[in-house]
This record gives sequence, structure tokens and C-alpha cells, in this order.
Amino acid sequence: MMGAARYLMAPLWLAQLATGAKSFRDNPLIGSPALNARGLHAGRVRIAHLIAAQRRARLAHRISAEHRAAFDRDGFVEIPQFFPPDRFARLRDSALAYRGPAREMVQGDTITRRMALDPPALAAIPEARALLEEPRWRGLNRYVGSFDSEPLSYIQTILSQRHDGPPDPQTNFHADTFHPTVKAWLFLTDVGVEDGPLAYVAGSHRLTKERLRWEQAMSLIAAGGADRLSSRGSFRIRRDELAGLGLPEPRAFVVPANTLVVADTFGFHARMPSTHRSTRIEIWAYGRRSPFLPWTGLDPLSAPGLAERRIPWMWSGRDRLARFVGQPWRDVGLRRPGDDG
Repeated sequence: MMGAARYLMAPLWLAQLATGAKSFRDNPLIGSPALNARGLHAGRVRIAHLIAAQRRARLAHRISAEHRAAFDRDGFVEIPQFFPPDRFARLRDSALAYRGPAREMVQGDTITRRMALDPPALAAIPEARALLEEPRWRGLNRYVGSFDSEPLSYIQTILSQRHDGPPDPQTNFHADTFHPTVKAWLFLTDVGVEDGPLAYVAGSHRLTKERLRWEQAMSLIAAGGADRLSSRGSFRIRRDELAGLGLPEPRAFVVPANTLVVADTFGFHARMPSTHRSTRIEIWAYGRRSPFLPWTGLDPLSAPGLAERRIPWMWSGRDRLARFVGQPWRDVGLRRPGDDG
């Protein structure tokens, strides 16, 4: 970037240090080896986790003591048989029958399809609206995400081995970003070991001294010497590195339908490789706000009437700005979740 442009951009780059901005390539301050050698990235990580712990303490009443203990130990909460069988069957059947606007992204040999749980979808699938209002769903998403905010919610389909291409990059263990965030999966279909199950490294959500040293080391190479996704701030880790951080082998969620998993995706996680052409369908949600906010709420876009409209607005906005910011989510028209890719 030319000198004058860098001068004009400098205030924006500086302001981004106080936000969730994470790309070591797009912000030369975040990606500065000199600043990171002096502890810039490690300091952002420490402060973000300290503030998140304070927010979680104020949200602890939203979930049971049993679930708090499980999350604090593992970084995830797993609830088998989340709904009674008849209620789950209604949710599953109506979700799988729903035909609505879909977006797809291709990564390696895998297609990820997402269908927004927006007002038309919620009207067609009243059981999905009931899920989003379920106290356990709401409480876990808020406590794990450390914000009293409504996550973005979708019907998500993972279509594995649909292309002749390189392996799906999501099969590499990684952290989504440098601070606590939440993702939730309510599996609508059984997930076998051969179906590309979610895997998570228990305890990897904790900011131990080993993890902080690793974050510091990664920050020194992320701008230039790391893989593309690590340089964008989603650090990858090899499975044989986990033991050096005092971490166990990953846990693969080979589970029956009607299992809920809610996890902090600062913890290392991945999609295990599928051994055959498979389809995995789930209600999927994620939440991520600026990590340095001291308050838990004050999120106007979480208000009823707005929250369920955010995803179509985001898709439309990114379509308009695609030439500047890119748009990996292709509009594929109307689909059902189980349609082949």
C-alpha cells in the first residue's frame, strides 16, 4: 500500500485493536512481528479472556450448575435427547421438509449449505421458533458466548465428498479466533464415525500458560509464514502438537440425532474427515461480538423482529459489496436441507 494510503488507514488499523478484528494480513498492526514480539497479540488474548470471564460470571444463573461445571472443564456442553422424542420428530420432519432460500460455500471436497431461520422459515417451522425460545438453548448460547445476545441461527447441511478437490480445510484443528465465541449444533440426523463428525479438544478453551505461549509464537509467523486461514486469524494446530500444550486427544461427536452440543470455539475443533459421500444436517448457530465490551447486553439487533432478519440483511449487504470484501456464500436459490449438492 502506498505511503499516503497507509497514513490515511492508520487510524482505522489502530481502532481495530479494540475490536474483534483478527486478520494478520489485512491489518499491519495486528500482523506486525515487531509489535507481537512485544506482546501485542498475547495481550489482546489475555484481556479478551479476562473480560469474557467477567461477563460469564454475570450470566452463570442462565444455566444449571451441572452444565457450568461441564463447560468450565471441557469447553463444551453435550445434551443427548435434548427434546422428548415426539417433539424432536416434529422439529426434524418439518425442518427437513422446508424449502427455502439457501447459500452454499465450497471448501475442498465439501459443500456447506446454510438456510437462515428467518421469519418465513420460522413461520413454516414453528418447532424451530420454539427451539430458539427454549431456556436451555438460550442460556447455553449466552453463557458459552459470554453475551446476552441472540446468535445467528440456520439449518446447516454438510455435504462431504461432493467434489474432486483438496481435503476440506475444516478438517484441520483450529480456533476460530483469539477470544471466546459460541457455536451450537442440534443434530437432526445421526452422525456416524464415517460421516465427518464434529471433533473438539476438551479443555482447549482455557487460556493456560502453554496456550498463551503458543498464541505468542503463532502471532510471530501468522502475517507471512503461516497458512492462509491462520494468517486470517483462525490459527491451525497439528494434532501432534496438542500434547505439548497439555491437551488430550480430540473427542469426536459420534452421536444420535437429537443431541445438542454447545462449544466455545476458541477451543480447538475440526470436522473429522468423511470416509464416504455423506450428508450431515443440523440446526446450527453462532455468536460473536467485540470481545472487549464489558457489558453482556445492549445489543439492539438481538431484539425480536430484528434478530431473525439479520441473516438475509447480511447476505444482501455482502452481495452488494462483493467486489470489495468478497462473497464466498453463493446464492443457489430454493433448496431443501437434504437436497444433494
